[in-house]
Amino acid sequence: MKVMETGEENQTRIVKDFVNRLFNSVQIHNPNEWEFQQAVKEVLDSLIPVLEKNPLYINQAVLERMIEPERMITFRVPWVDDKGNVKVNRGYRVQFSSAIGPYKGGLRFHPSVNASIIKFLGFEQIFKNSLTGQPIGGGKGGSDFDPKGKSDLEIMRFCQSFMTELSRHIGPDVDVPAGDIGVGAKEIGYMFGQYKKIKGAYEAGVLTGKGIGYGGSLGRKEATGYGTVYFVEEMLKDQGLGFKDSTVVVSGSGNVSIYAMEKAIQFGAKVVACSDSSGYIYDQNGINLDTVKQLKEVKNARISEYIKEHQDAIYQEGCSGIWTIPCDIALPCATQNELSQEAATMLVSNGVKAVGEGANMPSTQEAVNTFIAHNVLFAPAKAANAGGVAVSALEMAQNSSRLAWTLEEVDMKLQGIMKDIYSKSMKASKDYDAPGNLVVGANIAGFLKVAEAMIDQGII
Repeated sequence: MKVMETGEENQTRIVKDFVNRLFNSVQIHNPNEWEFQQAVKEVLDSLIPVLEKNPLYINQAVLERMIEPERMITFRVPWVDDKGNVKVNRGYRVQFSSAIGPYKGGLRFHPSVNASIIKFLGFEQIFKNSLTGQPIGGGKGGSDFDPKGKSDLEIMRFCQSFMTELSRHIGPDVDVPAGDIGVGAKEIGYMFGQYKKIKGAYEAGVLTGKGIGYGGSLGRKEATGYGTVYFVEEMLKDQGLGFKDSTVVVSGSGNVSIYAMEKAIQFGAKVVACSDSSGYIYDQNGINLDTVKQLKEVKNARISEYIKEHQDAIYQEGCSGIWTIPCDIALPCATQNELSQEAATMLVSNGVKAVGEGANMPSTQEAVNTFIAHNVLFAPAKAANAGGVAVSALEMAQNSSRLAWTLEEVDMKLQGIMKDIYSKSMKASKDYDAPGNLVVGANIAGFLKVAEAMIDQGII
């Protein structure tokens, strides 16, 4: 005997069919863009309960419009190396959504950069920026240029060529890039100088992550790492836990990793491992952060050099083995999809209590599912690592008002923003019947604000 569907079950089936058709369309129109497809799939699955309660979002094609970038810019970047050879790289800027403010998102210079990675990062940025509560839309950009091994003059010439094209598409009220992997204060400085020369105007708000002497914000360098720890601490507090007396493993050793380690140590944790692209170090006595900073921020050396000064530490080639180290809290802060299902299973078997994503989408979907299935507290990137773009927005505010806030003022605002992101994400997870699932909560909370703005502004 056939069981009749209830009205609610029928609506759920209709919405799931819609989501499946939409994702199939994304796959067809974005072939081989695996990172972008992965990011879209996670968001679509999270939004099913929202679409069930609010069919207007389907009728108004909000998701179809949100998934398709407002603008995707690809351009040639010619430059000359120190030997006089002409080199050519590819530049990108995706302007995904301006529903709640000018496009905002970093520039990544790395050989792995391609259209898929830029689109995945830009799509994630829509929701991340929405969660901060700041008036900024979603964008991202970069190039397959590799700054490693290049002289300062070569980097300068590349940045000037890159900005010569990018300058046509950005502005303080249009699109405001910042730094990301491979783009720090030096690269931002070269690009800002070129933009200023081309425009003939001092538009401080066109880039964030600038040097303190010409419009940068105190606390920007630390913001992503600090913000990740502030968010995870809120998540832990809800369960009667905290960083104090916890063992922590942090992947990476760039800005995000260094300042996540610094704040975790300030909160009373013992950080025992970190890594770079060549391998990882394990120091049972606790990582000496001064040594890591000296190696990475001053000498630009490999993390393997750490064991020369700390004889009890161990260095291992390869990055993935870092997740075999038992810890209470894991903070993946290196790059996308660095933490696999196998690594997640190992962390779970070793008793990990919480995972906080400091990098963008560092855990595969299978790894995320593993953590959630085993009741590991999980802080997704679009919520946990939003501190960087939040302080970038604060830098924009300071530039607009021609003011400079103290480090204490910026840090206090950052803490408030991260607490608010946690609160909004947790509330959304409860409102849509997934209590405690911060992946679902962050996606929904970020989506709702942008979706409402899109509907208010009409079909554009």
